[in-house]
Amino acid sequence: MMKMKATGALAAAAAAVLALSACGSGGGSAEAGKGEISYWLWDANQLPAYQQCADDFTKANPDITVKITQRGWDDYWSTLTNGFVGGTAPDVFTNHLGRYGELAENKQLLAIDDAVAKDKVDLSAYNEGLADLWVGQDGKRYGLPKDWDTIGLFYNKDMLTAAGISEDQMKDLTWNPEDGGSYEKVIAHLTVDKAGKRGDEPGFDKNNVQVYGLGLNGGGDSSGQTEWSYLTNTTGWSHTDKNPWGTHYNYDDPKFQESMQWFAGLADKGYMPKLETTVGASMADTFAAGKSAINAHGSWMIGQYTGYKGIQVGIAPTPVGPEGKRASMFNGLADSIWAGTKKKDASIKWVEYLASSACQDVVASKAVVFPALKASSDKAAAAFQAKGVDVTAFTEHVKNKTTFLYPITDNTAKVKGIMEPAMDAVVSGKAPVSSLTAANEQVNALFK
Repeated sequence: MMKMKATGALAAAAAAVLALSACGSGGGSAEAGKGEISYWLWDANQLPAYQQCADDFTKANPDITVKITQRGWDDYWSTLTNGFVGGTAPDVFTNHLGRYGELAENKQLLAIDDAVAKDKVDLSAYNEGLADLWVGQDGKRYGLPKDWDTIGLFYNKDMLTAAGISEDQMKDLTWNPEDGGSYEKVIAHLTVDKAGKRGDEPGFDKNNVQVYGLGLNGGGDSSGQTEWSYLTNTTGWSHTDKNPWGTHYNYDDPKFQESMQWFAGLADKGYMPKLETTVGASMADTFAAGKSAINAHGSWMIGQYTGYKGIQVGIAPTPVGPEGKRASMFNGLADSIWAGTKKKDASIKWVEYLASSACQDVVASKAVVFPALKASSDKAAAAFQAKGVDVTAFTEHVKNKTTFLYPITDNTAKVKGIMEPAMDAVVSGKAPVSSLTAANEQVNALFK
């Protein structure tokens, strides 16, 4: 899924998008309810499941075919934005909470309230809160939930054994921004330099590290979904004044800046890679190559981590923070319809099928992600378990209500455009955490 690195293309194209936005034409015509519709997604791991859904859908609706296109995350959004501007966007596409506010504001999404009511879609069947996320500030619905994700700690079992750290210890980690708690102790002990010295041993050489205790996915830009949000949000801090549709960001909060001081300090201590060494690299592949012992990552990556040959992978919950709770960002994708579609009725039928148990049970059976429907989500957990993968670290966040929402606001592309370089500068050690105060002022100026 995932999700979370974006470009500023939406903001750059906003004027053109507004100029070219249009309501779907032919919505009530016979042609709008049949023929080929295009559907885009970005996760290659999910493509087989959705191809099966498309095939099953066409069997049930012989007059409609679905052409699926899969693109990588960055290419997906840049191509989609160009499609909005040029009038060549797909009829239906996988949408993200960090994007849909601006897309709705720019009139690029088709509201589906009437169809949902007419077809009696049971919104209460989805995991709590997921359906509500896709109602915009105007009160209109722009998507039906397809899945959800949370954050956990993937770890190399053999490295834990060699370090004398038990899996039970991994399940009971604590963290605080002052000294990092037992989480930092474990990260330090799992770090090994090229001479075999551990990070907590005398003589450790932080400039010549063989294995990092914690992998790094990037600076985290505006959300820090997999990088730091599972830590910062255990302190009582939150990204915005309210969520969804907040109008004030809080990157100037001392709680946040203290947390980021600790996080950036891991690289300075040699326990985490330097940011510049991660550019263009896959954190998961680096883990597979034995270069990191723990990776904080999303549930959409379960299949990739557990699929590496020769590596025994465990999954632990995120650490308990200063307020006595764990935390995880809760992100839920949806399928949305382009406002300019010529196949409105067929697209609505496909979106409703994607959101139904007929499709979500298929997705569940593949053991790749957790579908949005409660029943399908449970089936996915069972499918993972059948493959020998314990996914409790992810599901307990939902069960115990220790989640917080991906920050949903207007101006998300612009916010990211400001915060990505600001966070990179802090995590790379090129700027003090206090520099985030000025960045925060720039961000909040967008909402005045």
